[in-house]
Amino acid sequence: MGKDFSVGDHVRWNSEAGHVEGVIVRKHTMDVEYKGHMRRCTEDDPQYEIKSDKTDHVAMHKGNALTKL
Repeated sequence: MGKDFSVGDHVRWNSEAGHVEGVIVRKHTMDVEYKGHMRRCTEDDPQYEIKSDKTDHVAMHKGNALTKL
């Protein structure tokens, strides 16, 4: 189980290109298909859609991959 965040939280995560910062735009608590892959999400272990501050890129991560800023 990861950390819990809310929509609107400003967070940082590590990507192949280095650290990225963005804002959580959606919290998923039920399984969802995202970019062609099934993402397993529960109330106790949600995943978050985060929009990058610098680009329009949207990523999805579990809470344990995020750090609140």
